[in-house]
Amino acid sequence: MLKLFRSKIYLALLLVVSMLTMGILGFKIFAGYSWTDSVYMTIITISTVGFGEVEPLNDAAKIFTIVLILTSVFALGYAISIVTEYVLSRSNYQLLKKKTMQRKIDKLKDHVIVVGYGRNGKQAVQKLRTYHRNFVIIELDEQLAEKFESDEHLFITGDANEDDVLKQAGVERAATLISALPNDADNLFVVLSARQLNKDLKIISRASEETTYDKLKFAGANNVIMPDKIGGDHMASLVVTPDLVEFFDNLSVSTAGSVNVQEITYHDVCPDRQERTIRDIDLRNRTGCSIIGYKSAQGNYTINPEANQIIEVGSKLIVIGRPEQIEKLHREFSI
Repeated sequence: MLKLFRSKIYLALLLVVSMLTMGILGFKIFAGYSWTDSVYMTIITISTVGFGEVEPLNDAAKIFTIVLILTSVFALGYAISIVTEYVLSRSNYQLLKKKTMQRKIDKLKDHVIVVGYGRNGKQAVQKLRTYHRNFVIIELDEQLAEKFESDEHLFITGDANEDDVLKQAGVERAATLISALPNDADNLFVVLSARQLNKDLKIISRASEETTYDKLKFAGANNVIMPDKIGGDHMASLVVTPDLVEFFDNLSVSTAGSVNVQEITYHDVCPDRQERTIRDIDLRNRTGCSIIGYKSAQGNYTINPEANQIIEVGSKLIVIGRPEQIEKLHREFSI
């Protein structure tokens, strides 16, 4: 729709320019005016301000002036109507687009809210897309939001420190909030506001300074991530154990969107609520994936659990496998 209006605007501008050119050349040829007087006469004729002629017009110049006035009335009227229609239509289009996006957000539940679409925010969104998690992005920069918003990227434009903006993103129905703003003070306010609106919300916040870590935890953040510290530790690990670090890096999400590590819950492997052990579910033979970790309902981790490990209610299994094995895992257990 907007492309059609733009083409009409280009046509209207072409008509106006053509009319100005015709007027200037006409007064120069038919009335013998100078270039300055021709421009002046063209402007006052087209704008119909009612000023007098620079010099008396001959019959040919008078006929030309009549034609120019009639032409300008239609051309300018068309140009003004197109520009007005474009402005109103663009405003209505933006309003309609925002309403459509808000309706999609209102239907979400247990989704993830990503605050800030900077470097860390984009990385978080890429990971969420790979794992097919629903998410909403809150971004203060309206131009940035318009650039990246789509059916897969639902944006709320505004300040996440305001409760109304968080409510628009569905914070009361969300499962997790990731605050990835570059400023620690802004992240602190977002954590405080989000925790007040949803007591059960899992909040993950970015931090730049170590002194902010405890403040964010006290404000209600479940996890606080310091990218600079992680980056430095990662670089040092590449010196100490380079092959091991490279191996773990390859377990992450690749650019093609493949997944090598997955977590499955008690309800995934025990849908009938019957007590089972790791041996009973026979994960290796059914999917090709291997169980490398077990997280109990109390949050305790067991690395490489035994086959007789009982899978408790509320527990999770951490499995590893090739992308095609992970896909088979999803099909086998309807994850």
